[in-house]
Amino acid sequence: MKKIVFSIAAAALLTFSCTNGSASTLDSQAQASSDVELAADEKAGDDQKKGAGKPVHLTKQDFLEKVMNYEKNQSEWVYEGDLPALIDFYADWCGPCRQAAPVLEELAKEYEGKIHIYKVDTEKEQELASVFGIRSIPAFLFVPENGKPTMSNGIARTQEETKAMFKQMIDEILLGKEKSNS
Repeated sequence: MKKIVFSIAAAALLTFSCTNGSASTLDSQAQASSDVELAADEKAGDDQKKGAGKPVHLTKQDFLEKVMNYEKNQSEWVYEGDLPALIDFYADWCGPCRQAAPVLEELAKEYEGKIHIYKVDTEKEQELASVFGIRSIPAFLFVPENGKPTMSNGIARTQEETKAMFKQMIDEILLGKEKSNS
């Protein structure tokens, strides 16, 4: 009986940690879910070529080669990439993760050739999630070409606000642009 109660409590806690408190329609959630499913079929490799304009899914091995080899460089951050990167730590069951997926698709096209947008499925790549201390999702790692990365959790209330939030962080953290007053 205690195991059942504990399992229910753990499931509720996981569900709670993956909500953003915003109301959304079932249609937008279904659309975002199908976007994640379509994107999940794409693997790193050929899609990694410049000009793909889509988020690229990373395995641990891809991460070690394209982002940071934390097995080789255990004491300092050494970025392996050729462009700044935004890394989305997500899971297919996470509602806010599904809401962020189409926004990241748009940004991948908009910033094509300027930044990489990567996705890490925390269910499949549990070691990566553990190495970066991912305890709630969605979580986003902003990796400039030089300097230390910055972690951000969660999304805004709407897709428009989420996109604006990402654009500001990309421009300031990854591309080094000054904050605009508009």
